[in-house]
Amino acid sequence: IQGRNLPEEVLLRDPIASPKIWTSRFSIRLTSAASFLRGCSTGLPRGSTRSRVLRFPVDTHRFEVYRNPRGKDSVQGRVGYRGPLGRQGSIPRIKLDLSNDERVVLEADRREVHHPYSDRPGDGIQVLTYCFEEVFAEKTRALAKRLRPRDLYDVVHLYRRSDLEPDRGLVVDTLRQKCEFKGIPVPTIATLNAHPELPALRNDWETMLAHQLPALPSFDEFWNELPQVFEWLFEQTEKVAAPAIGASIRAAEELDETWHAPVMGSSWRRDGITAPLELIRFAAANHLCVDLRYRDKQGRVGSRLIEPYSLHRTKAGDLLLHAVRHEDEESRSYLVNRILGAAATKTSFVPRYAIELTASGPINAPMSARSVSPTKRSRPFRISTPTRQRAGFGPSYVYRCGYCGKTFTRKNMDSTLNPHKTKDGWPCPGRTGIYVETKY
Repeated sequence: IQGRNLPEEVLLRDPIASPKIWTSRFSIRLTSAASFLRGCSTGLPRGSTRSRVLRFPVDTHRFEVYRNPRGKDSVQGRVGYRGPLGRQGSIPRIKLDLSNDERVVLEADRREVHHPYSDRPGDGIQVLTYCFEEVFAEKTRALAKRLRPRDLYDVVHLYRRSDLEPDRGLVVDTLRQKCEFKGIPVPTIATLNAHPELPALRNDWETMLAHQLPALPSFDEFWNELPQVFEWLFEQTEKVAAPAIGASIRAAEELDETWHAPVMGSSWRRDGITAPLELIRFAAANHLCVDLRYRDKQGRVGSRLIEPYSLHRTKAGDLLLHAVRHEDEESRSYLVNRILGAAATKTSFVPRYAIELTASGPINAPMSARSVSPTKRSRPFRISTPTRQRAGFGPSYVYRCGYCGKTFTRKNMDSTLNPHKTKDGWPCPGRTGIYVETKY
């Protein structure tokens, strides 16, 4: 990497919706990457570089330059880091996928990074990113080419974000140009239904996504919504705006119309709110019912299955969660300070009101929303070393790469994967496998 003629700034293009919880991955177009790569390839490896509370262990840095199918140089790599909480077990990693010949159709957006911590620079942190229409087109093209679970998950989520009001004409035009660049036809629902990887997509849905989410919606729910996405994209149908639930429960004048929910979950705690609102947001975005544990005004504690829709504050200062009780389809409002717990379930619902919980906040569950057992720790990162085993003796352990889906058999219970290629022949950045089964 060192010494190559590269521009000065990176363009982040890996989208928004897919739940990268344990491992972050960014695809970066080399419109501008010199300073970034110099930092990774020359600055960090000279020692365990530290930035206040972050440490970057040298033995976690991996970079590989290779020729992509179009004959151009690309880079794949990763940088491990230790944060301020001193988490034990495997080192979290930022995976990097850099290329300099991607077709970028629309002008990039410069956006502010939400960083509500004391070390935030005075002028904030800005990054150059794909605009929403370009992300939508890129994910649709990726879905057509490789038919992977994360692409289906992302495309449907992007379609659901009506609050962002994307220009579908721009999405389709960008999609056409990207497909032309990659040498593939513009996808339709018919071509996706005839895709040879469709059985693998169904089989890999749980394997590739379940470990990253508090609750995984069913494959059929997302696949059956895909025709609506293409009908809307190609202007065969229009989205019908759903009514808001708030006005149907309380008089509009009781609500504080100037109040908006904070963007990130950390803001709730700062305001003294302990209810798991981010988990409820996640369930709403995924059209999953929530098992809500609640104390009513008589002091009785019980659980109810709800469809979450919106969050408002009254003029009296009370936060209200507006929902529909799933069993009798009646609209209800719940005081947030009486919510004792919540769990996302696998029971899905068809929204009858506008889902407003995602408009101001994230649609992915944060790490705090996952339950972590204090006694179960991940295997620390290490470079695998050969171990002598008697051939054919003892059990074998099967691991699946969470990135490309390939399976590997090991004689030891070691999830570390060696360098390998994806089904498309590209070098795969996946280096940690997901345990599948034991063979005897």
